Amino acid sequence: MTYGKYKEDTIFSMSPVELLILLYDECMKDLRKADMALEDGDITAFEDYIAKTVKIIRYLINTLDMSIPISRDLRRLYDYIIYDLSKVKASGKSLKGEIPKLVEIIEDLRDGFEGASHLVQDTHEARQASVVG
Repeated sequence: MTYGKYKEDTIFSMSPVELLILLYDECMKDLRKADMALEDGDITAFEDYIAKTVKIIRYLINTLDMSIPISRDLRRLYDYIIYDLSKVKASGKSLKGEIPKLVEIIEDLRDGFEGASHLVQDTHEARQASVVG
């Protein structure tokens, strides 16, 4: 089995929450790399990593179920991230401090969804029984 096939099989076997967390992890990784590329003056790499991040965020926007109330809030947050990234891309080093703030926002989203998934999975937890009467 080739690495590409293994990677594809792994992704297709993930739950929706695992995929979401993977996307958030990729966003954070690409933003950190963009930050390093900007610091090093590698504008081409910086723009590539920003483009990858925007692509992921746009994918996340497209997968939102807008009939669920929280999706509207997530949409606004994703729109803000894209807007802020466009400002950073246009201004370069003068707004470099925005990238860590965006990483923090994405990390908070990631941790929130991961925590919520654990709560949902733990609903079948055995509880202590007591005799009444």
